[in-house]
Amino acid sequence: MTADTPPPLRIAILVSGEGTTMDAVARAVSRGELRATIVLAASDRSKAPAVERARRLGIPCETFLPREGPEGEWERRLVARLEELRTDLVVLAGFLRVLGPPFFERFPGRIINLHPSLLPRHSGPGMYGTRVHAAVLASGDPRTGATVHVVTEEVDRGPILAKTEIEVRAGETPSELADRQRPLEHELLVEVLGRFCRRELPLPYPVPVRAAPPAGGPRG
Repeated sequence: MTADTPPPLRIAILVSGEGTTMDAVARAVSRGELRATIVLAASDRSKAPAVERARRLGIPCETFLPREGPEGEWERRLVARLEELRTDLVVLAGFLRVLGPPFFERFPGRIINLHPSLLPRHSGPGMYGTRVHAAVLASGDPRTGATVHVVTEEVDRGPILAKTEIEVRAGETPSELADRQRPLEHELLVEVLGRFCRRELPLPYPVPVRAAPPAGGPRG
């Protein structure tokens, strides 16, 4: 590594489901496409297939279960672990929980998410996975796609980093659309991560600052 070469990006991946996106990132790292190290795969579900997938890939994996301990304790423990590992960037890869204040206090502008629609279409709390694809089909959108964006306290409203598009086919099911779109999603995320690895995108990424409420509380 020369003086001008940035050190490998230290990535943590948060997962709740199958872990196919995590797999795509790990393979890009192993092929040398990404100058990065996956320091942790963290899941909120002990039986998520992604947990076993991470172990097969040789990725350090830990679970942080929301039902264990006081409310919010799992999140504080996870944030502390990410700090301990000197994480540069947190990647939400099919992570189904909305992040709370501990993340935005300690990792502002350092969290990104892959969303399976062309934001701001079909977004917000509860919109994930095949629910999004079902909404796309129900709306009659001729095209859909995926978006990588910076995660902020306002769900699915952070700065957009990149999008990819795909044509919607008549008569297909949400699962068929998801399967057809998934490879494009993986390519998009790897592309964005590459830009972070090369420091073409800044870390932390600039995010809007939420205005503090007026003194004395809300006014009517």
